[in-house]
Amino acid sequence: MEGKLLLTTPAKKFECQGPPALAVQAKCDPCLSSPCQNQGTCHNDPLEVYRCACSSGYKGRNCEVSLDSCSSGPCGHGGTCRSQEGENAGFMCSCPTGFEGPTCEVNTDDCVEHPCANGGVCVDGVGNYSCRCPLQYTGRACEQLVDFCSPDLNPCQHEAQCVGTPDGPRCECAPGYAGDNCSENQDDCRDHRCRHGAQCVDEVNSYSCLCAEGYSGQFCEAPPAPRSPCEGTECQNGANCVDQGSGPVCQCLPGFGGPECEKLLSVNFVDRDTYLQFTDLQNWPRANITLQVSTAEDNGILLYNGDNDHIAVELYQGHVRVSYDPGSYPSSAIYSAETINDGQFHTVELVTFDQMVNLSIDGGSPMTMDNFGKHYTLNSEAPLYVGGMPVDVNSAAFRLWQILNGTSFHGCIRNLYINNELQDFTKTRMKPGVVPGCEPCRKLYCLHGICQPRAAPGPVCHCEAGWGGLHCDQPADGPCHGHKCVHGKCVPLDALSYSCQCQDGYSGALCNQAGAPADPCGGLQCLHGHCQALATKGAHCVCDPGFSGELCEQESECRGSPVRDFHQVQRGYAICQTTRPLSWVECRGSCPGQGCCQGLRLKRRKFTFECSDGTSFAEEVEKPTKCGCGVCA
Repeated sequence: MEGKLLLTTPAKKFECQGPPALAVQAKCDPCLSSPCQNQGTCHNDPLEVYRCACSSGYKGRNCEVSLDSCSSGPCGHGGTCRSQEGENAGFMCSCPTGFEGPTCEVNTDDCVEHPCANGGVCVDGVGNYSCRCPLQYTGRACEQLVDFCSPDLNPCQHEAQCVGTPDGPRCECAPGYAGDNCSENQDDCRDHRCRHGAQCVDEVNSYSCLCAEGYSGQFCEAPPAPRSPCEGTECQNGANCVDQGSGPVCQCLPGFGGPECEKLLSVNFVDRDTYLQFTDLQNWPRANITLQVSTAEDNGILLYNGDNDHIAVELYQGHVRVSYDPGSYPSSAIYSAETINDGQFHTVELVTFDQMVNLSIDGGSPMTMDNFGKHYTLNSEAPLYVGGMPVDVNSAAFRLWQILNGTSFHGCIRNLYINNELQDFTKTRMKPGVVPGCEPCRKLYCLHGICQPRAAPGPVCHCEAGWGGLHCDQPADGPCHGHKCVHGKCVPLDALSYSCQCQDGYSGALCNQAGAPADPCGGLQCLHGHCQALATKGAHCVCDPGFSGELCEQESECRGSPVRDFHQVQRGYAICQTTRPLSWVECRGSCPGQGCCQGLRLKRRKFTFECSDGTSFAEEVEKPTKCGCGVCA
């Protein structure tokens, strides 16, 4: 009230009219004048009249002094504080994602702007959110329908079919399986029909019956069959047991015999240089030998035993020859009067008695050797060879005249008896090229080859070089087939060989050498003559007397060449052949004028034929025995 008059008068004597001035009121309440700045809060203080509670960042009696408002770290949750001056002095917080408010104290509700689809429940996170989806949905916002039947999620087992439903996958099981995931194998034995105490074995969608001994059938309904007589009979070497009423009988495969087909009784020598070797000979007091032989060959070794003290049985020019050498005595030999190389089986019997050796064929009159000075027995210390023998033994026997022809046997040998004891060929050392049984090749005729038995589809012919066909009766491709002449012409020489006739400028055996002057005779091979170069170009053959042709390959004189072979005819689809070979002459050559080289003398005889289809017949065969020139037919 400076400058005014203050009257001190009792209160009841005066009163103030109207509100007092603010300055007057401040004398009584200092905070009415708002002395605190920068949003400070004023408090009356009896000692200091008033006191200011400053906001953050300020100090002083009236909060007039500014401080760093961010020094106390007012921003929470990693917010960034920035100080502010002036009228809005203080601080401001920049909040991280997910928070808001003056000091970043409020977590932002991220679910507001990210609703979950298909009934999903949103779960707020810090700066993010997640959706709790119903069973059949997936994805960040539950927007994808779950494929429970995909390969990664399919729960169905055992090839069950998976079906997707709103409630999840459903498995439609394959027959025989059950359970939510088709993992259980249904017990098919619950209603089984197995009989007679059979054990039911559960399988997938089926079952089987394990029958008691003797019972059979799908449900073991068949009672035990009567005991077969063949039970307990062990037929060997691939034989079958057959009940013939009187008891079991083993049906042996070709070549085998004995009650159980345990013995190999017949063998077929199909290749050259093969043989059998018995090494465990007994010391028999006698040497009585019987065997049956079938062949169409002229020569072949049948039996050989011993060394110096030997006995040899061989086929020589169709006859059976027996050579016997009892040690210190001169070697002797006898021959059968009969020939046995007609393709039929013949029995050869060799009997020793005292100091004699008897040879008989098919039970006929025997040929005899005697006065040996001692009784002959088989040499048990030396092997007994059948059908041939090793090269060294063969050479020694041939050198000592014990055998006359060292050819190995080709054909069949069966039923070899030594002192009335039937021999088993399985107990021999058998060289390759010897096969069991004789029957497969009895009906197959190989004119220029060897029959080779086979189990299926049957025997085949292995043909000699230059021949082919089922019966080796067809000439093979000419020798020029696949020839190696490089710069020249292939010229056949015979059925198996050829030469190369070179072009100009080439030479060599194959006309493969260039640059050298061509030899006009280099590729010209004159069979029955010599090559002569021509003055101009090329060469020609000068033939020996009796021959003609470009290569002197044709006989110009009619002559006959001896032949011994089987005669063959064809009836329908069957090939038929004589059972034994014939002898005749083959007329070849040329005749002067209009004449023909032909048979002048013919011989007619009746022969038996056997055919490839199993039939047989007899028919006369006419063959030439002398050739000459005559009028062409």
